[in-house]
Amino acid sequence: MKIVRGILALLACALNVQAFSSLSGIAVSPVKGGDAVNLEQYLENPNGKTLFIFGTYAADFNAIEYLQRLRHYIPRLKECGVSKFGVVLNCQPEAALAVAEMVDLDTSEVDIFVDNEGVSRKQFGVNTGWLKDNDDVNPYVKLFGMLFGLGAWATLPAVIGGYIGNPFVPQPWIEDALAVGQKKGRWPDTALQIGDDGSVVNKFDELPVVGDWPRRPLELATLRLQSMIGISIENWSELAPDDEALQAGVLTQLGGCVVTDSNGQTLFERKDTGICAVTNFEILLKKITT
Repeated sequence: MKIVRGILALLACALNVQAFSSLSGIAVSPVKGGDAVNLEQYLENPNGKTLFIFGTYAADFNAIEYLQRLRHYIPRLKECGVSKFGVVLNCQPEAALAVAEMVDLDTSEVDIFVDNEGVSRKQFGVNTGWLKDNDDVNPYVKLFGMLFGLGAWATLPAVIGGYIGNPFVPQPWIEDALAVGQKKGRWPDTALQIGDDGSVVNKFDELPVVGDWPRRPLELATLRLQSMIGISIENWSELAPDDEALQAGVLTQLGGCVVTDSNGQTLFERKDTGICAVTNFEILLKKITT
């Protein structure tokens, strides 16, 4: 029995050891031009921790949600010692700046980089999607399959979760992103009542029984509809991946993020597992403060 317990203890220790990805050799280009930046060197931050997001193409749900979440959580991340913020998107500089403006992200606080063909994401080791080696299959067909969970198992749970809500884990960034969308004239535009003084009344709070949940049913689904119509579809020609990016497979690559300490050593890492299944910043905050 003691031997069995010892084996189980060793297994538990092994499972708790997290092997982080190497960031060696990854380079990204500043959106404002200039020489490519070595990511390992960028992450060395004597002033504290660094958060770096490996985003997707500019019109993608995941890229948009990462920027929306980052916008909301910057103050709380700063409280946890994060003093540098970086994001790389798989697009041209104009598209990266455009989508940042659409979600009202303060680019004076966030370093935006571009990697049009997604090389940096592949080096980081992200999920490259369904049928990644089948070059004869149209990338939009691959993307359609991923919407049903093929090659991206967490897609359906993430999408369904947007409809049913969550009675346990708060997601305050959703209300913030909805407010930005409404102020910019995006539809649906009735989820919040925004006063002239900036006060916000969330209509989802009025739902019977579930109105006091940390994340109400349909709340996230409403935001995603707003983003799909008002950002992705309306601005597709401006934000869509170009031919070179499509050939490189960026349409089906997922993203991820990493938080490092002042020496560039990884404290937190996540590689996304589905469409709409990006990093939960509430979990991230707990990880980097323990």
